[in-house]
Amino acid sequence: MATYQEIFENNRQWIAQKTATNADFFQQLAKDQNPDYLYIGCSDSRVTAEEMMGLGPGEVFVHRNVANLVNNVDLNVMSVLNYAIKHLKVKHIIVCGHYNCGGVKAAMQPKDLGILNPWLRNIRDVYRHHKAELDAITDEEKRYERLVELNVVEQCTNIIKTAAMQVSYQQNGYPEVHGWVFDLHTGHIVDLEIDFKNILQEIKAIYNLTDN
Repeated sequence: MATYQEIFENNRQWIAQKTATNADFFQQLAKDQNPDYLYIGCSDSRVTAEEMMGLGPGEVFVHRNVANLVNNVDLNVMSVLNYAIKHLKVKHIIVCGHYNCGGVKAAMQPKDLGILNPWLRNIRDVYRHHKAELDAITDEEKRYERLVELNVVEQCTNIIKTAAMQVSYQQNGYPEVHGWVFDLHTGHIVDLEIDFKNILQEIKAIYNLTDN
């Protein structure tokens, strides 16, 4: 692992590498961003969005928090979501969880975790909504993995509930919402293939914010 001072040397080497192949790299980088993707992922240090997607600077707008939550009272994620939809006009919104997620595992433990309690309660609510399915899984590791997946689906649904997403999709036909899980053991991205259009249609009775 690099020392603090080595990070600056790594930065100099990175600059040299980029300018060696493209002398205008940083001039181009300084221009306005125009990403097609908003990626909402976990803060886990082992999961990096651009690297695993094979994309470069300017191609992905990224927000990360513990256990990749989309909480409607979290001004941080709501600000990112609204900016990405209304100003960057992203075409795809991806919620990406990962197996072996510490936040999800912590939420499965019946213990007081202090300041983490209100944050993890969102995941515990996911467990409560899907308790019958999860309790039927006898293998604890498989139950844990399934909760990771269900948490992603619920966070995707939370995005679909927002006015910004609904209005943009009605007017423009985008963005679409996707749910992924990154498998740390294999490096593969697992597409949960959520039925975005069906979820959008089903929630309209309660969460329709488009005046139509």
